[in-house]
Amino acid sequence: MKRVAHIASIGILLAGAACQDLERSRQVDNPLVPGKTIALQVCSNCHGVNGVSVSPTFPKLAGQRKEYLVDQLTDFKNHSRADPNAQRFMWGFTHLTDTQIDELATYFSSQSAALGVASDLALINEGKAIYHAGLPGKGVAACVGCHGPHGEGMNQFPRLAGQHADYVVKQLGVFQQSDTRPRGAVMKAVCANMSDRDIRAVAAFVEVFPPEEEVSASPPGNQ
Repeated sequence: MKRVAHIASIGILLAGAACQDLERSRQVDNPLVPGKTIALQVCSNCHGVNGVSVSPTFPKLAGQRKEYLVDQLTDFKNHSRADPNAQRFMWGFTHLTDTQIDELATYFSSQSAALGVASDLALINEGKAIYHAGLPGKGVAACVGCHGPHGEGMNQFPRLAGQHADYVVKQLGVFQQSDTRPRGAVMKAVCANMSDRDIRAVAAFVEVFPPEEEVSASPPGNQ
């Protein structure tokens, strides 16, 4: 109980069994602790040691753009990213220094990304079309312009390839329905007119980014 109380006192009480068992000895509020140590001892509880999370509640960080990670960690630290899960899981990290943020971003961006497994190829095909061409009739811009032809991300725009579909769906919903993402004005405009089906399709596609021949091989029953 003392260990839990200690962690709560520095605002890093994480939900779920894997995100609560943090040892007092880790001293994650110490500005001298290297970012990589924090990544391995704290962040790994939810995001995985190599940044490949198991639960879609927590995004995959492996291979994510460093610039994007720095921006998001800074927004968590300043409490400017205020969607419910940000408040629940990340608002406790106000103690992170700029150096630690940079080191955390460097560590996770250098890890190898992992794609998901394709299932509903019909839905994936729909998502592929939206990703590359948008939905002109709805005023929805193509994702490829900012997130790259392979979902690799560009500059401050995040990598999408391999991200949990459920997490992508959740974040697009946040962009649509609220202003709790301080850097989300562009995305709010982009996805404002997307239907639930549109969102699920894009999310299914970016999670797997299947080879061209795999998408084209969708069985007749899924067309």
